[in-house]
Amino acid sequence: MEPMLIALDIDGTVVHEDDSLSPRVADAVRAVVDAGHVVVLATGRSQRTTESTAVRLGIEPAHLISANGALVLERRGDAYEPIHVETFDPSEALRTIAAGLPTGSFMVEDATGHRRYTDGMVDWNLDDAERVEFEGLFERPAMRVVVMSPDHEVDEFLEIVEGMGLHKVSYAIGYSSWLDIAPDGVTKATGLERVASLLEIPRERILVVGDGRNDIEMFEWVAAGGGRAVAMGQAPDEVKAAATEVTADVHDDGLAEVLEGLLVSA
Repeated sequence: MEPMLIALDIDGTVVHEDDSLSPRVADAVRAVVDAGHVVVLATGRSQRTTESTAVRLGIEPAHLISANGALVLERRGDAYEPIHVETFDPSEALRTIAAGLPTGSFMVEDATGHRRYTDGMVDWNLDDAERVEFEGLFERPAMRVVVMSPDHEVDEFLEIVEGMGLHKVSYAIGYSSWLDIAPDGVTKATGLERVASLLEIPRERILVVGDGRNDIEMFEWVAAGGGRAVAMGQAPDEVKAAATEVTADVHDDGLAEVLEGLLVSA
């Protein structure tokens, strides 16, 4: 089998909700790398936590995709350096969202990886992040914006956000009431397309695995080119609908099943 490009979402795919990592999953990821396949992590996470996940897996990918495609990194020597960064002015989107979600909390990440956040950002790693007032979120162009509104159920949150008419940005809604916003037209798919082009790997030799709404564009792009798009078992229905197949959920090591199957078929 020719080497495949394997793009893996992190949260809910590689790691559990509590950030724990199954030894079986870690073993399977290392096994496909040892077999000559190319693994890239494709996530909404920041550069720092994307890199730390690669370390935990025991791999050194040549490329990483962070901030939902707004940041593409390449390993050069012992460090990762940005080879593509996209930012946008978050002020219009943030003001629109704040008007519709007055109790919402916000975090922005700029091109340097520095994060600024408002009160109420819970269940997020805020190490080295800076707490600011709302207007302080607009100081620099952003790669990524995160919005949380725990007062709303997911369905209600979906309805509110989709009714806001957000323009000039890309966005994806998470499992709970949180929202990821990226520059217009930027998704994990655009980041993966960039990496695949650099490596000259066609879509029919790409395998992607994920579980979130921010994986839908990546699934659709790969599936349209004859590749494999695998949704985790716990993924929302619309994510599964965009996939070409579904595996077991994260608690049953669904990712390991996919990767072990790839090795057996070889």
